Amino acid sequence: MNMELELIPVKTRILTPKDDIVDTIEKYAKDMIGPDDVVSVAESVVAITQGRITSPEELAPCFLAKVMCRFVPQKGSLSSVYGMQAAMAVEGKWRMAFAMLAGLLAKLIGRNGVFYELAGEQAALIDDVTGTMPPFDKSIVYGPHDPSGVAEAIKARLGCHGAAVADVNDLKRAAVLGVTKGLEPASLSKILIDNPFGNASQRTPIVIIKNYAKALAKANA
Repeated sequence: MNMELELIPVKTRILTPKDDIVDTIEKYAKDMIGPDDVVSVAESVVAITQGRITSPEELAPCFLAKVMCRFVPQKGSLSSVYGMQAAMAVEGKWRMAFAMLAGLLAKLIGRNGVFYELAGEQAALIDDVTGTMPPFDKSIVYGPHDPSGVAEAIKARLGCHGAAVADVNDLKRAAVLGVTKGLEPASLSKILIDNPFGNASQRTPIVIIKNYAKALAKANA
């Protein structure tokens, strides 16, 4: 399917909570988007434009957060006491504690990932400080609200084949959080696995997947 696909990163200015993500895509990418294309946007930027950010100074880590963060691998946002406290603030302290206990017990029998299965969506989506682009690298960014609704709004405004909100990093991990009806998140994740987004100095949080509909039709023919 990917032989006809072209991934086009779209450069923007630094986006803030004062921006609307759909307006931004229209401003910077409208002339590049066709009816066979899929528009994808980085989830952290969607969250920032929704105002879903906080600063460590606004959090008061509890004793439980200080203990639990020590059981999270260092690459994870929840390995920070502030990241853990932020997750507790939205998912609940006792839910997180139960998930951690269940996750540790599950590891004893060789099963991984139970903590994130039980802890709630935001536990996996929170970006701790340094986890996103400046000037928000000193902030904690939550996951976006209603990513599928955001995707549908992008499609309705731009007239593209579809849209997606994706969480992709440089460790070959890609998760599509929200898509328009008819798109397959697993297929899009494979297309975006090499992280074409640039959320730091590149300022390319929007990626157009050109000719997606044509390539899909050809693959299914």
